[in-house]
Amino acid sequence: MSVRAGKTMSLAGISGVDYANKTSGELNELFHKVLNDGMHGICFSAYEEGQKPGDVLTEEQIRRRMKIIAPYTKWVRSFSCIEGNELIPQIAKEFGLKTLVGAWLGKDPKLNEQEVEGLIKLAKEGFVDIAAVGNEVLYREDLIEEELLAFIKRVKEAIPQIPVGYVDAYYEFTVRPEITKACDVILANCYPFWESCHADYSLMYMKEMFYQAVHAGEGDKNVIITETGWPSQGEDYKGALPSPENALKYFINTQLWSKQDDVEIFYFTSFDESWKVGAEGDVGAFWGIWDINEKLKYQK
Repeated sequence: MSVRAGKTMSLAGISGVDYANKTSGELNELFHKVLNDGMHGICFSAYEEGQKPGDVLTEEQIRRRMKIIAPYTKWVRSFSCIEGNELIPQIAKEFGLKTLVGAWLGKDPKLNEQEVEGLIKLAKEGFVDIAAVGNEVLYREDLIEEELLAFIKRVKEAIPQIPVGYVDAYYEFTVRPEITKACDVILANCYPFWESCHADYSLMYMKEMFYQAVHAGEGDKNVIITETGWPSQGEDYKGALPSPENALKYFINTQLWSKQDDVEIFYFTSFDESWKVGAEGDVGAFWGIWDINEKLKYQK
């Protein structure tokens, strides 16, 4: 989620497509063109209606959803290596997709052990192209920095042939130089929405976030935007307004910038997931390109 306390957007410019004279029909047509041109990557939303983390995913539901997104992306990002999530990179490979595979770390040492061992196992079996050790675990304060560094070191030693990184909000890599140093690749979450950015300035602000992460790596490390997106419904967040139109525009701008500047971006997210309402408010359920029924939100 990566809400940054006390941070608001103040840039005065605008960047991206000029939408001023575009009709809703033209906007939808542009969305479909951009979608069909393909994304670098997308975050995989696996939980169906009524499911939540802790529930075991089935091969059938993963395969069904993978079939939907596969024509539109080169990479898939998964977040866990247990409870059926370990099937996601395996099935992604069947569809010819590359994988950014995450071990979900939290406060439970037993689950952390299962996650890390699961990630190492998947990597040794050839299902991992980039390994992510933890997701926003420092942001949530679930682990201290020394604990996370130990996990990163362990995974790097176990799978030296595969790039290993850690996923967190872009600004964490500036204030956590030891973590940044330990990563082969910087995996940065960039959410203008959660920093109260008006939709009109969101692309410019995402670029600012990205280049802050690049600077944190001193230009020597590849930076991948592992999450960015815009919700299509819900209450506004201090001036950041969720709406179908804003979500659609943000997607278009993100994908065009990704191609223009060769920036690797994993869009968040593939499918709406109702379980996310609790932690993020009502907007949490509406970040998908496809809805909870696996239907594309923006029709021609």
